Amino acid sequence: MLWLWEGQAVYLGPSLKLDFHTGSVLCFAVGVDAPFTVLDERSGRWTVRSATVGPRTMHRIDSHGERMLFGYFDPGASRARAIVDRMTVRHGGICLTHDAEADVLRLTGADEPDPREMLSCVSGPESGCVDERIVDAMERLRAKPGAMIAAPELAAAVNLSTSRFLHLFSAETGTSFRRYRLWARMLHVGAAVADGSDLTTASAEAGFASPSHFSDSFRAMFGLSAAALLAGGTRIVVERSR
Repeated sequence: MLWLWEGQAVYLGPSLKLDFHTGSVLCFAVGVDAPFTVLDERSGRWTVRSATVGPRTMHRIDSHGERMLFGYFDPGASRARAIVDRMTVRHGGICLTHDAEADVLRLTGADEPDPREMLSCVSGPESGCVDERIVDAMERLRAKPGAMIAAPELAAAVNLSTSRFLHLFSAETGTSFRRYRLWARMLHVGAAVADGSDLTTASAEAGFASPSHFSDSFRAMFGLSAAALLAGGTRIVVERSR
């Protein structure tokens, strides 16, 4: 299953064979059935049951079990910051062993797993802690992912200079404007596919220049191709706002 909503995503299913990749938002990973190994580009190697990987951190995850949980946290909410605070060991952009790991594992084993309950367990309750102008900018990007909105245009819309906007965006979210725009486009593709669209049409609507542009971007962000993910029988569900 792949659940999508409000700029966030949760995958629960068969372990994926991932190459080295760099995400646009914070990723939380859990080995549902067994530990996994996370590797960074500096030959760091840790075998754990749970970990987070920050945006713009090159890494690879090798699973040693049947299933994995991956949660992707929108930096416009407090979840991304709260979850890092709950990890017990840090190695740069990679953090290891969540303080409620046993509770998260229990939730992944439920007969009908609830993605919101899992994220709530991982991060705790939401609280608005990101600058409202940056939250507004991210909402605009998610609302019109294929509109090719440039940084100067978005900066003007939230009453900031371009340089100040780009600096504040990075400082508040931990990722860059371009990477977040790419994340918004990926979310649109996922939602469109869930609604019955094919990858080529969905990616064009989201602003990707060509199918190969989308394919290369997806692999660089997630470590495998979108076609490979869907070929494994992954079902995409769009969760509505509550």
